Amino acid sequence: MITRLTAAAGLLALSASFAVAQTPTATPAEPATKADSNLKEWQVAKVAKVGLAQALATAESQGDEKGGRAIDADFEKADSKDPAHYAIKVVYPSGKLVEYGINADTGALYKTENQPIERYFTRLKASDFQNAKTSLKDALAIAEQKAGGGKAYEAEVEKDGSAVQYEIKVAGADKEQEIKVGPDGKVLN
Repeated sequence: MITRLTAAAGLLALSASFAVAQTPTATPAEPATKADSNLKEWQVAKVAKVGLAQALATAESQGDEKGGRAIDADFEKADSKDPAHYAIKVVYPSGKLVEYGINADTGALYKTENQPIERYFTRLKASDFQNAKTSLKDALAIAEQKAGGGKAYEAEVEKDGSAVQYEIKVAGADKEQEIKVGPDGKVLN
């Protein structure tokens, strides 16, 4: 009887050892800054801790001049010198254009760069953004809803007649979608 108990205990210990050896160790989720360089931008953006809407709000709250509106946002994967981040351009009522780098994992501002507006726009003026009925942040929410709950990660503004329209890239579960939102908040595609 003791031999059977010893053998059973030995088998139990041995099978527990095999189970532990085959169980993958849990590792904390890697931040977007450490993500696999083989992934596409939208795949990295999908796991970023900070969403584009939050990054826009952070960028628009920067600077000495009030009333700045985000007009362009690009998600950029991490590289050897920069973390994964959103490069967000904000135009102010005076016509000043500033690009803010917002860390995609922490939401913190990590760089600021003034840019000449003339180089960026050929047909758009600062007043076009100030007069737009739909802001870029509102257009993001509309595009995410249209995409079925995806995560917006890039946005750009274009001129449509005398108004602005937005082109937004949304990362879905297994693909990316491009959604166009008009100045009135209606989806154009």
